[in-house]
Amino acid sequence: MNEYKRFVQKAGLVGMTNLFISISGLIFIPIITKNFSAIDYGIWAQANTTIALIPNMANLGLPYTMARFLSSETNKSNIKESFYSMLATVFVLSLIISSLFIIFKNPIANSIFEGNTNIVYIISIITFFSCMNLMFITFFRTFQQIRKYSLFLVLQSYIGVTLSSYLALTGHSIETVIIGIFIGYLSVFIMMGWIIGGHLGLAIPRFKNIKEELEFGIPIIPSNVSLWAIDSIDKYIIGMFLGSAPVGYYSLSYIIGNALLIFLSPFVLLLPSILPKYFEEGNLKQVNIFLKYSMKYFLIIIVPAAIGISLISKQVLMMISTPEIAINGYLITPFACLGAIFVGMYGIVNNILILEKKTKLLGKIWVFVCVLNIIVSIIIVQYIGIIGIAIVTLICYSIAFLITIYHSKKYLDLPFEYKSLIKTIISAIIMGLFVSCMNPNGLMNLIITIIIAIFIYFIVLFLIKGIEKEEFHFFKQMINKI
Repeated sequence: MNEYKRFVQKAGLVGMTNLFISISGLIFIPIITKNFSAIDYGIWAQANTTIALIPNMANLGLPYTMARFLSSETNKSNIKESFYSMLATVFVLSLIISSLFIIFKNPIANSIFEGNTNIVYIISIITFFSCMNLMFITFFRTFQQIRKYSLFLVLQSYIGVTLSSYLALTGHSIETVIIGIFIGYLSVFIMMGWIIGGHLGLAIPRFKNIKEELEFGIPIIPSNVSLWAIDSIDKYIIGMFLGSAPVGYYSLSYIIGNALLIFLSPFVLLLPSILPKYFEEGNLKQVNIFLKYSMKYFLIIIVPAAIGISLISKQVLMMISTPEIAINGYLITPFACLGAIFVGMYGIVNNILILEKKTKLLGKIWVFVCVLNIIVSIIIVQYIGIIGIAIVTLICYSIAFLITIYHSKKYLDLPFEYKSLIKTIISAIIMGLFVSCMNPNGLMNLIITIIIAIFIYFIVLFLIKGIEKEEFHFFKQMINKI
């Protein structure tokens, strides 16, 4: 349990980091939605979706490889050789992909950016630095340098948001606003490269272990791309069949629901770099402890958050966007919230298959689910619209989770405390009834309702022993030490 206490300290720091990053996004949403049309916001959403896609392909699964293979490595020469070999590989492929964006700028612009080729030029540059930054960020994550990891993520987000906000408020075009994101990526790239280069020293990669590293990492690409596709390709489908404005309705509502995944990020980022040490030592008991408590605490937080956000979605959208977006999009949020729960549970359970090096299986699962998602979404969007897309996405997440559960139980005990989960759901439902009765309007009423709802949830959870008194003290101590 002492090991998990140290894990929770780091998880708390990562959690606060992602909270700050989410706040930066919330700050920017009303700025862009109130200063640009729904079509321009749809273009912005498509740009961010595209930037998120490229690292999932160009990095060849090597961030996962770095965490899996180097987290327990102590020989600096081996670390240097593997890191620079992986970095050089990603550098070349990222450069090729960015060049292809420029070569095919016209069809790309006509398909998803309303014919704006300038957007494609900017995105091609941003995606290159996005790929490189992911490798640098993973270095700090792999070697448990969580403060540096957190600092650079926050800087990348806030530099970009600050500049983009200024450009939006001063009347610049949407493509100029996107340049703000580029400056954020470039600034952090320089800082991280300087620190890592100073720590490791420079070296010419010899690619000694790259074959083994790619054999582990490449099968993760279908998993990453398919997960991205299920989450993001729906926006492309909506754009092609319904236009850019519905993309704006859908995207903002989905962002609110997906914001729940900030609660998952500490576990997703830390577990892959912590568990391999215990797994290689044969200490499966410690592995099970990490997985069990991670799942329990994740669900204790995300289940009530999902219910609460679903109930206040329309009010939140009214405050941070326009009535047009709120009225047309608020029903998407509950599906996004439920989907986030399934993605979160998958993100913890899949560590079992990653430890067993069953990355090819994960890839097959997500390719199957992705193809299913695309086919059914193209059909259903023409009949039910954006609600249909949200339903299909939720179903696909649940299928991927269930298949992963089926295969994972062959290797390790599944990390579920079913009694705790039932008590969590009961407490969350009681809290949800309160929020529904209050039906808050206005920022102050919303804040007061949220505070009281949180208080009600944890009181009920404590009374029905969904969480023990010792666990309250445990988290209090962890918060004081973070």
